[in-house]
Amino acid sequence: MIEEQLGQETASEKETGRLEAFSDGVFAVAITLLVFNLKVPTLGEGSIFQQFAKIFSQDQWISYITFFISLATVLIMWVSHHSMFRLIHKSSSLFMFANGFLLLLVTIVPFTSQLLSENLIKPAGAAGAACAVYAGLFMIANIAYNLLWWSAAYRHHLLKPGVSQSLIKARTRSYLLGFPSYLIAMVLAFWNPFVSIGICSVLWFFWALASYERGPKSRSQQVGQVG
Repeated sequence: MIEEQLGQETASEKETGRLEAFSDGVFAVAITLLVFNLKVPTLGEGSIFQQFAKIFSQDQWISYITFFISLATVLIMWVSHHSMFRLIHKSSSLFMFANGFLLLLVTIVPFTSQLLSENLIKPAGAAGAACAVYAGLFMIANIAYNLLWWSAAYRHHLLKPGVSQSLIKARTRSYLLGFPSYLIAMVLAFWNPFVSIGICSVLWFFWALASYERGPKSRSQQVGQVG
């Protein structure tokens, strides 16, 4: 009995393993590409303090901040993605296409980060448009997460047998919260770009906390809560 159960778990891991490995590669490339958004200052004549002033000028700080925010966001997206896959034991065509849609959006993050870095301290119109695009991308990414989760959790379609109903409801509520929050951030970008970026930054703290607190429990706890 135990050997049969272990065999089933091994087969399930193989079924989703390739999909998760491919996804991990895309996340890794997206994070790597973010570093190319950092501006390299031109250092010339002057004292060492003048050179440091160029390295840490206002324009440079904007690129550093946007790099950090975007890297943290992609990292937390990956953590949330990995946490979701720990609850899934098989895949379907809809699930794979939903996952591909999410990965498509992940690859766009470096572009929106560079757009934000180059326009955040420009006139309000340019900064607002850049922030709106930035927040809008993550709003669409949240739709992709909801679609991915729904394709797995609907009628317990692709989830492991021991996943509790309470855990499913908690994750569903968490994912649904993202869309209106990012929509507000996108609208506020035209009023105050920095408020929009602040909302996006607070949200990745929330996603980090949600992924940590609502991760999969032990198999015995999950089975005990089913129904």
